[in-house]
Amino acid sequence: MTFGPAFSEDGILFRIWAPLHDCVLLRIEGADLRPMQADDDGWHRCVVAEAGVGTRYRFVLPDGLGVPDPASRFQPEDVHGPSEVVDLSAYRWKTTAWRGRPWEEMIIYELHIGCFTAQGTFRAVIERLDHLRELGVTALQIMPVAEFPGRYSWGYDGVLPYAPDSSYGRPEDLMELVDGAHERGISVFLDAVYNHFGPEGNYIPSYAPLFTDHHKTPWGRGVNYDGDGSEMIREFIIENAIYWITEFRLDGFRFDAVHAIKDDSREHLLHALARRVRAAAGDRQVHLIVENEENDSDLLQRDESGAARLFTAQWNDDLHHVLHIAATGETFGYYADYAGDADKLGRALAEGFVFQGEHMPYRGGSRGRPSGHLPPTAFVSFIQNHDQIGNRALGDRIMASSPTDAVKAVTSIYLLAPEIPMLFMGEEWGAREPFPFFCDFDEGLNEKVRKGRREELSRLPGFDSDELLDPTAPSTFAAAKLDWSKRTSSEMLEFYRMLLDLRHRRIVPLLKGAGGGNGVYRSAGATLAVDWALAGDRRLHLHANLGGEAAPPLSRHDEGETIFRLGGSDGGRLAPWTVIWSISKGEGLT
Repeated sequence: MTFGPAFSEDGILFRIWAPLHDCVLLRIEGADLRPMQADDDGWHRCVVAEAGVGTRYRFVLPDGLGVPDPASRFQPEDVHGPSEVVDLSAYRWKTTAWRGRPWEEMIIYELHIGCFTAQGTFRAVIERLDHLRELGVTALQIMPVAEFPGRYSWGYDGVLPYAPDSSYGRPEDLMELVDGAHERGISVFLDAVYNHFGPEGNYIPSYAPLFTDHHKTPWGRGVNYDGDGSEMIREFIIENAIYWITEFRLDGFRFDAVHAIKDDSREHLLHALARRVRAAAGDRQVHLIVENEENDSDLLQRDESGAARLFTAQWNDDLHHVLHIAATGETFGYYADYAGDADKLGRALAEGFVFQGEHMPYRGGSRGRPSGHLPPTAFVSFIQNHDQIGNRALGDRIMASSPTDAVKAVTSIYLLAPEIPMLFMGEEWGAREPFPFFCDFDEGLNEKVRKGRREELSRLPGFDSDELLDPTAPSTFAAAKLDWSKRTSSEMLEFYRMLLDLRHRRIVPLLKGAGGGNGVYRSAGATLAVDWALAGDRRLHLHANLGGEAAPPLSRHDEGETIFRLGGSDGGRLAPWTVIWSISKGEGLT
């Protein structure tokens, strides 16, 4: 690794790329300041013989400002404190033979370390891994853990991307979590934020050209991926991704808001990052997921063998929106563009995106590119995630106010459809704890966050209310913690276990090698029929009535083998909230 402290026979090599200064000093706690050797390329280096594991240090700029190592491996006193030397190679892995799992086997579970358990630590998650294995989960997706300021955060305001946040535990604790997951056959993905840095504790601009005026993002100036000095900034980010894959043996990433990563280089940062991460992983199965507001299907292209060229899959907000409308009836804000009959749901299930270049009124412009040629496994589906819950004024979940029959219907659709499903923590037992946005900055920034949330989401109901939760209050963070005592009395938990077991046994075998352009659909009102041609000359059929009144079916639903039925028929008509899944050979919709 180019960045961060390095062990050598002569001691610890401390180094920092600070091209904006000719002189940088090293401050080791309990010792005098030391001058660092400056090179023509902007690097400053110093070898300290008496330094070792546990040494705490800062770099001191010419104006006297002490800054943490931008590639710090651990920040025991938060973002403004000293960095600590850590020997990650000392951890003894138990699962050295782990090579990952095929993508089609993925059942993803998104969690926030601080809210998943009462303790809010890496180690506490390990105690719940058996629950996830028994549920049928095969992958964790951990919300960002890069060191952020304060006591609590969603994690998207991290400023030290190499350091797991100290509020969750030590780096070795995260390694133990990954090891424990692998012991149980569970992959681990990390949510990585490369489109911006948080507003507090980011000292890098004081000594390196981290930002550029050439690009603008929702968070201000763009990260400098294509201007003067960008070569080292790009390397800092790409090596960070490689670091998580190699040192922590992660199985992949979910990259946050890639549409906001602006880069005019010959090879876009995303392309270079995907290429080098896959090379660094060697024979391990690494999967790369994107969040992409633009619905740019080019990022999801497959090669001749069907393997992903760059990115494995994308979070499919379009599918979420139509399922959410079906269950809740809500049509405010961006949901209005997805309202109507079941036609948009059919398109999302059969082709991926609802908007494939059409005008989207909420955005005020076109959205998306054609996606029907992609395999269904190029999309990650969900009925909840941190954004879609947190974008609500009270952070309330779909279970809090929607009819149980409706929730079960949309759940049985997304968990058995050929897209890759993702649960949000606690969903499996119908958890009703909210998941509102929360953060903990200094008071000046806290007030800006309160104001900014109201303005950013002003078009959604509740954000002008006096009851709007204060995102900076400790009580808001505390309210988001899961209450595990409610799991034992949950009827929903058995429903989820049954569906996930069925998915493993009957759906997953149909997905390996399944190509694109294989989905067709038919809709009328709230009634829907979808058909997919999958592997082994098998066809998967969905017949559903997601309305409150009985309706005639759109095709025969007694062909082939019925593998799941929720609801039933009423005089030859589909009863309200009926979902039927079947598998057959040969013909499609008739």
